[in-house]
Amino acid sequence: MKYPFVIFDWDGTLVDSEARIISSMQAAGEDCGWQPPLTDEAVRNIIGLGLPEAIRHICPGIDDAGVEQMRAGYTHHFLERSTLEMPLFNGVETGLTRLKAAGCTLAVATGKSRRGLDRVLVDLALGSYFDLTRCADETRSKPDPLMLHELLDEARFDVRDAIMVGDTEFDLGMAENAGMDRLAVTYGAHHPDRLQGYKPVFTADRFDQLVGWLLEE
Repeated sequence: MKYPFVIFDWDGTLVDSEARIISSMQAAGEDCGWQPPLTDEAVRNIIGLGLPEAIRHICPGIDDAGVEQMRAGYTHHFLERSTLEMPLFNGVETGLTRLKAAGCTLAVATGKSRRGLDRVLVDLALGSYFDLTRCADETRSKPDPLMLHELLDEARFDVRDAIMVGDTEFDLGMAENAGMDRLAVTYGAHHPDRLQGYKPVFTADRFDQLVGWLLEE
């Protein structure tokens, strides 16, 4: 294997949650009376950030009370109201199984909250695949590298032994800021052209493709 420690983003990398994220953020904006209405593209652009950072980015000038109202509304819609499915991307479960069988230590570094990640790990029965997880409300939001530094310290790996896998500029920027190699996936939220500026060591169009590359097949 190329890297003994593989760190995955969640939304847009392992799980196709884009439609649910967009609809939930738009519903939260409507509940709060935010104008103009949030467009699909605007919400897509902030996928990967921690919620407070995402809200401040998408709602310029919003005050702290508004951020909290939007955050609570988004969480409610995402976890309790939305009926939109969030399927795994093709090949994810098989690929994670192969990486674990090869001896890789797997982790998640996500802009999701701890509550949100723990719930979806249970719902999708994926918890057993990951040795470590870190969420944005436990540390600093991407692209700050603290999340990755904490995972490296906890797992006792050198940065040279690890790679970050993600679909957004925030994922790859975080890895770049940490001095960590990065692997881009093209099927997520950000256009592939946006990812190439972060000099990924590999770019995958499918999950099985990235697994094969990591396992040197």
